[in-house]
Amino acid sequence: MEAYRDQYAKLFNGGKKVVLLAMSVDPDTTLAAWAHEESFPVLFASDSTGDIGKKYGIYNDKYKLDTRVLYVIDPTGKVTYRAMPFQELTAKAYTELGDAIAKVDGAQSSGAGSGAGTGTP
Repeated sequence: MEAYRDQYAKLFNGGKKVVLLAMSVDPDTTLAAWAHEESFPVLFASDSTGDIGKKYGIYNDKYKLDTRVLYVIDPTGKVTYRAMPFQELTAKAYTELGDAIAKVDGAQSSGAGSGAGTGTP
């Protein structure tokens, strides 16, 4: 999550026309405290029952958590990009994410993202 925070202005247009929502099975109070302590400029949602993760096929029954997946959803609600899992430690992942966001926003793509991972859940 720190990488999202640190690249927020660049990747997510500083929040202009982009909403970043992070979801976890952690309780909402835990997420709120952590987000405040780490100064995250994003929204957090608690999926404490795993119901949302189950709906999108990302809930891990064995470990009782949602796996790390990233979706880009356009204003109509269509999933236009999916990284399953999102490789948060690689630069290419952020290039592809930036390209996917720019495509949805109608902006000119600045990188050469392959488009891999597109589709619907």
